[in-house]
Amino acid sequence: MFSVLPFSTILLHGVNNKPRKGLDFVSWSSQINANLSTAPVECKEALPKDETIRLRHNLIGKACAIHYQNNPIKIVRGLGTYLYDEQGNRYLDCVNNVTHVGHCHPHVIRACDNQMKQLNTNNRFLHDSIVQYAERILAKLPEKLKVCFFTCTGSEANDLALRMARIHTGHEDIVVLDNAYHGHTSLLMELSAYKQKQMNKTCDKDYVHVVTTPDPYRGKYRGYTEETGVKYANEVNETVENAQKNGRKVAAFLVESAQGCGGQIIFPDGFLKHSFKHIREAGGVCIADEVQTGFGRIGDNFWVFEGQDVVPDIVTMGKPIANGHPISLVVTTQEIADSFGSTGATYFNTFGGNPVSCEVAHAVLDVIEEEGLQKNALEVGNFMLKHLKELQKVHPLIGDVRGKGFYIGIELVTDRDKRIPATAEALQVKTKLKDRYIILSVDGPDENVLKFKPPMCFSRMDGEFLLSNLNEVFSEVEATMRR
Repeated sequence: MFSVLPFSTILLHGVNNKPRKGLDFVSWSSQINANLSTAPVECKEALPKDETIRLRHNLIGKACAIHYQNNPIKIVRGLGTYLYDEQGNRYLDCVNNVTHVGHCHPHVIRACDNQMKQLNTNNRFLHDSIVQYAERILAKLPEKLKVCFFTCTGSEANDLALRMARIHTGHEDIVVLDNAYHGHTSLLMELSAYKQKQMNKTCDKDYVHVVTTPDPYRGKYRGYTEETGVKYANEVNETVENAQKNGRKVAAFLVESAQGCGGQIIFPDGFLKHSFKHIREAGGVCIADEVQTGFGRIGDNFWVFEGQDVVPDIVTMGKPIANGHPISLVVTTQEIADSFGSTGATYFNTFGGNPVSCEVAHAVLDVIEEEGLQKNALEVGNFMLKHLKELQKVHPLIGDVRGKGFYIGIELVTDRDKRIPATAEALQVKTKLKDRYIILSVDGPDENVLKFKPPMCFSRMDGEFLLSNLNEVFSEVEATMRR
């Protein structure tokens, strides 16, 4: 292990970046009980990496992307904030917001194991875990949100939320943000400009209305003040008014509470508050997509929408809810739930809210609460933001540092004044970090934003290691830019 050094020392001198092999270091925020220690894991014999690559190439659809396409990592085990390859090399995981409380957390494993030994069935039979979890999650939401519908994926949750909105309002049209990503069903692909652009398409459906992303760094209005938020919200209002002039009626505004694939964008103050007002005046409902952002990730709030001083009509959640176990959730008002239930068609989801997934979701809430992971995200996230902004002062490659808690974007540019996206350089940074046993992803419409969204047990020591390596890698990439 490397020693924890003052950041000023790391900035000047760096640290030893040799691979660390076979260490059973658990980087949980705290080990609250001795019985949470992880027993040795008996791994099944792995195929040779070349054989795994060959089989994947022949048997898995080419559209299924893989990290580091030219030289992928074969991961055989995870623990805390770390992933291990087949050779025992340990990688610091800075991107897995799905394994919210850390890879293979023993409390989560035990909850899954215990319930699997008792019962797993669909939610058309009575079982306690689903209703007890509904009570727990509703206690973390505004009082207006009273009714839960369990699904399996974030895509399912968003699709169901839109179905509810259309039934409740009697309207069809959906307002979304440019560069949004909401899921991979046919409907959600039409609403996800991020994916449309990857296919060199724009959505031509009459019922889809795309409005400008409120990007405080690169957008047409700059900064995080409410004045900026109001200007972007006025564009939502103009879009709604134009739709109405054409005889269209808005059913919903579907919006990520903070944009993820679009570049880790935190909205300016007041944007959601004023946008929600315009949507509701037009007879629509407001859906907050918290699939990537919820469960304390931003540190200062449990849900990102809370920081925008709004109460949505529907909230969807997914990825972090059960540490990667297949469960997602739609939470809505009694009125919308009643409208949805009045159609005569019952709602049934075979696996949604099954006992095993619900027990895992309970365990995730246990860990968040008992290990203080929201506080950890706030404190370590603030530490990361502070020192990333220090790096910004010495590295012209860094155009912007933004985010909250463990939801941070580092936008790279080749020219700060013109804000030219450093797409090739971002890929270089990602690849060089991988060579230093750090996994960080790149996203955004120009693929120039480094995304930091690690497991919530990411420690200050992990942060020191990441920062020192970023400092050195930025220097290496900038040196090649000057040639």
